[in-house]
Amino acid sequence: MTEYHCHILPGIDDGAKDVETSLAMIEMMKEQGVDRIVATPHFYAHREKSVAEFLKKRQAAFEMIKDKAAIKDIRLGAEVAIENGISELPDIEKLAVEGTRLILLELPYREYVKWMSEEIYNVAVEYKLKVILAHVHRYLEYYSKDEMTGILSTNSIMQINNEAFLSWKEKKLAKSVIADEREFVFGSDAHNTSDRKPNWDLLKKKVKAEIIDHSDEVVERYV
Repeated sequence: MTEYHCHILPGIDDGAKDVETSLAMIEMMKEQGVDRIVATPHFYAHREKSVAEFLKKRQAAFEMIKDKAAIKDIRLGAEVAIENGISELPDIEKLAVEGTRLILLELPYREYVKWMSEEIYNVAVEYKLKVILAHVHRYLEYYSKDEMTGILSTNSIMQINNEAFLSWKEKKLAKSVIADEREFVFGSDAHNTSDRKPNWDLLKKKVKAEIIDHSDEVVERYV
């Protein structure tokens, strides 16, 4: 299985606080059947000096765990917050998942504004990237039905957190994405080993193996 969204890198964001936590999270993923991890630390343009500085921090965090990690296939990426003008950020394409054209973008937790869709479109078109929209089910409480339809209609891959299948409303959205044959990927969005721990055991109970296989294959399509 491929983990598309998690915060396992130590000390870089609000995820794993140290190497011990990071390695424990990866061990949990391995025990749950994960074979490949896309590490996606938060990237907020307004907080970072530059993409280059962020990449240095990300690499330094990865170096602390790469030789000890229970899973060796770890791809570095980022969860890039959609901000007004993010598509004009120099070197934003370098935040794509290593070796792919995939980039994970996170919508703001606020009411929908048209520029959000424009930024998604611009990132995809200007840099020839395939956008993955992080945990789309979380925006049900912020966006109207029409706004959600608009977001789901963007030419993006929809990322679904495993815990979405514990909520009736979020599960309904996730199932509609799958049934409509949109491209989708799964992720735990794990931040630690307690309240936001890896939960692939949950997904395997709630979703058929062939649906998980569909998610796993996406990374190969966009190399």
